[in-house]
Amino acid sequence: MFSLRSSVARIASSARALSTSRPAAGQMFAVRDALQLAMDEEMAKDDKVILMGEEVAVYHGAYKVTRGLWEKYGDDRVIDTPITEAGFGGIAVGAAMGGIKPICEFMTFNFAMQAIDHIINSAAKGRYMSAGILNCPIVFRGPNGSAAGVGAQHSQCFAAWYSSCPGLKVVAPYNSEDCKGLLKAAIKDPNPVVVLEHELMYGESFEISDEVMSPDYYTPIGKAKIEREGTDITLVAFSRPVGYCLEAAEILERDYGVSCEVINLRTLRPLDAETIIKSVKKTNRLNTVETGWPQCSIGSEVTARVMESDAFDYLDAPIFRVTGADIPTPYAANLEALAFPSAQNVVNSVKHTLGL
Repeated sequence: MFSLRSSVARIASSARALSTSRPAAGQMFAVRDALQLAMDEEMAKDDKVILMGEEVAVYHGAYKVTRGLWEKYGDDRVIDTPITEAGFGGIAVGAAMGGIKPICEFMTFNFAMQAIDHIINSAAKGRYMSAGILNCPIVFRGPNGSAAGVGAQHSQCFAAWYSSCPGLKVVAPYNSEDCKGLLKAAIKDPNPVVVLEHELMYGESFEISDEVMSPDYYTPIGKAKIEREGTDITLVAFSRPVGYCLEAAEILERDYGVSCEVINLRTLRPLDAETIIKSVKKTNRLNTVETGWPQCSIGSEVTARVMESDAFDYLDAPIFRVTGADIPTPYAANLEALAFPSAQNVVNSVKHTLGL
């Protein structure tokens, strides 16, 4: 006979076993596990940190990122909400203004559009409009960007939208190191922070170091990382496209002898223009890569920053942007594959810039 109590007990036992599984430094660590560990560590440090969203508790999240947290911290700190982003988004912002530190998970940032009034008009502007009286230490997190086989309303990048808004900090992690360090920094930050994860990266694993595995490790918000040193061209990307750039850099070095410098932005607001400009002065060329639309894109902002700086005089070729197609995402798999950039698109863009 079915027993809800025994079923939940089995889930809890399984989740506890999984949540205590912690890889040694140097081993491969999945993105979803890095995010889970970041929340676990910060919730253990500060009992004001809570987690709320659809199916984050008993079901462990749509992508199993919150696995084991409900069993460890209970109903008061890991809260399943109704399916109403406008509702629980507003509750989370109110709780933050009242002294709680919520992590508000959206099952996808496509659905966060229902809560955008709370994110932009309440969380982002509250401190400024109250002359510092209203603080809002909140994290909005969940998958963003290109997905697979889910159509135009569920597969789009909101990076440029959120990063255009004063009052928000916006981060977009690529690998497990980024996910753990940036999410911990976001939770600790006294300001509202939007964490744009990538749905297709949750199951990807990356090697992780002793330093990153420390409970006291935080990735600084506002600082990009040079993932690969190079001399011939700078490639700037964030989130999943960082991987495309690294793959393209290998191909270009092997087949054409081209040395690419790959910059992982990590933070989109505040943007680390200093690292980009310094790199451009070294390589004299710049291409940007993202899955979002071309108009008003992150690449557009990066381009403007470089053109408005003294790095303009160092450019030996026009800046080239690699983006998603300027269309709603197709549902058909063959068209969807053409709507978002790939490593080969990055290779082609570099050949174009270098005149190869």
